Amino acid sequence: MAKEVQVSGARLQYIEQGSGEPIVFVHGAPLDLRSWEPVREEIAKRYRFIAYTQRYFGTEPWPDEGKNFSIATHADDLARFISSLNAGPVHLVGWSHGGLVAATAAVSDPSLVRSLILYDAAIISVLPVESPEGKLAREDRARTLGPGVAAAKTGNFVKAAKLLQEGVFQLPPGGFNSLPRDWQTGLLDNARIVPLLLSAPPPPAITCEMLKNFIRPTLVMRGEKTLEFYALISEAITKCVPGAQQVILQNVNHDGPMRDPAAFTAAVFDFLSRL
Repeated sequence: MAKEVQVSGARLQYIEQGSGEPIVFVHGAPLDLRSWEPVREEIAKRYRFIAYTQRYFGTEPWPDEGKNFSIATHADDLARFISSLNAGPVHLVGWSHGGLVAATAAVSDPSLVRSLILYDAAIISVLPVESPEGKLAREDRARTLGPGVAAAKTGNFVKAAKLLQEGVFQLPPGGFNSLPRDWQTGLLDNARIVPLLLSAPPPPAITCEMLKNFIRPTLVMRGEKTLEFYALISEAITKCVPGAQQVILQNVNHDGPMRDPAAFTAAVFDFLSRL
């Protein structure tokens, strides 16, 4: 049963299960807390599983027309959400867009987190624009997201959401329809945030220098077959964060936590057991 908490004028829905040390899961875009369903039961056997839906995501009415949609807003919401749990510092897990939100909150206030786990985090600012890796990553991202962005410019946000997902999940044209029905439902429910994603202000830059000062235990995960820009970002984060560990999930791409929840969960358990 979903619960909700008021945070800075927005109602954030969340679910929790299990007991022990809390792990807060931050979803990607365009998704919501349902994207973590494949790992919920297993995580809850050992930890207090907590997943929430970020402001403007999900199916709830918006508190406004979307004017405050930004990584800065979402990171502030996350910090306040963690504080509202009265659980002390949490293990924080972020995927894709959610990885950027989680890292932004963690770097801003490390006291919020016991550890940080990032899967294919969309922190492209860690790659300097002028570096070869930075240029390559940005070109790869533009090529991948291009069809979805073009559809959004015509006002067809449902088509845009499908194309964006086909791009990051490396599906063939029309491959969206091959996804499990619950994945499709969650993605289509969130198609309305596509214009907000594309018009959002630039996120606060997270640079390698900033990450060098982040000393919380950090696990960086990516899929073996993930897109080049996620792979390059993951490599950079691993090098920048002191003592960061990296795990590459085999035979998956950006869809790892959904496609192979057992491997994803095992990597999380292994990492946390070493702390």
